[in-house]
Amino acid sequence: MKNLISIMIFCLLNTLVFAQTKDKIDSFINKVMKEKRIVGLQLAIVKNGKIVKTGNYGYANLQDSILVNQNTIFTINSITKAFTGVAIMQLVEAEKINLQAPISKYVDSLPLSWQKVTIRQLASNISGIPNLMDSNAKLIAENAEESWKKVQTLPNEFEAGEQFSYNQTNYTLLKKAIEKVTGISFEEFVKKHQFEKVGMKNTTKRGFGDFYDVTYNHARGYTYFVNGDLTNINPEIFPPITRTAAGMQSTATEIANWLIHLQNLQLLKNKESLTEMWTPSRLKNGKTAGFGDLLNGYAIGWLTVTRKNHPAVASIGGGRSAIFIYPKEQLAIIILTNLQGASPESFIDEIAKFYFE
Repeated sequence: MKNLISIMIFCLLNTLVFAQTKDKIDSFINKVMKEKRIVGLQLAIVKNGKIVKTGNYGYANLQDSILVNQNTIFTINSITKAFTGVAIMQLVEAEKINLQAPISKYVDSLPLSWQKVTIRQLASNISGIPNLMDSNAKLIAENAEESWKKVQTLPNEFEAGEQFSYNQTNYTLLKKAIEKVTGISFEEFVKKHQFEKVGMKNTTKRGFGDFYDVTYNHARGYTYFVNGDLTNINPEIFPPITRTAAGMQSTATEIANWLIHLQNLQLLKNKESLTEMWTPSRLKNGKTAGFGDLLNGYAIGWLTVTRKNHPAVASIGGGRSAIFIYPKEQLAIIILTNLQGASPESFIDEIAKFYFE
């Protein structure tokens, strides 16, 4: 009887602590949204293989006073690359792609200076191949076909493996490789082997696209970067040639379920594949490289946060959304927003601390 009472008290205390944690996170999110003037935000947290919290805050469409809800679809931009990383590892497991093989094994008629670059170097943005998009994320020519022709005439930025350079040509080549070995489009492959396996209904229905596509329940994009005042983002275009790099739309909860399936080896068969996908590539000097001190490495479609305490793997998109996975703590946090410049990677660790403690 005493043991039963002790268990009941323990469960009650855990429930109370958990509820208090939830309340603290809501307060923190509201504080950050106010400070950063974030219009709308969607949150999902996974702990020990289960979704322990979801949250919907602010407006999906400010002009029409439409609140964010659990079915609001957000454009996730470069978080798409994480799904590409999983697709590549699925094909590695199927022995259709080799990470160390040169891209010329899968894609024909490439410039001579591109041919020896490996799949891993492309996936981790250390290839040195020139970029088919400019610094404003616009194609370097009038359309995708012309941009593809033009980029093949440009010199390489550096020898493969010498530096890190975030580059959309890398993922265009990966798209071509995936489609060559599967015989179907990249979009079809991801839909069949990831979206449908997880039951990502909203993601499956929406699939890939850009801001020119009219979609029910889609969060409108905002920015303060144009004139300092809140304004709509100029429509972002994600042509099919770049769909391995950007263009997915999803919800925080569906991404959370995707992460649970991924870590439970329901998308990949082997733990070694997951480890390989999350291991940062090394430059010729033996170092890793990424976007900075926090995001200090790049693996197969994923960024890495290498540090002594609470190392993580991450994916960020459009300056407005982020996924952080803390493998040692069995914790994952997904934050999607509709504000360019929200940069949730800058405050996602603060949310994680509620669970570290």
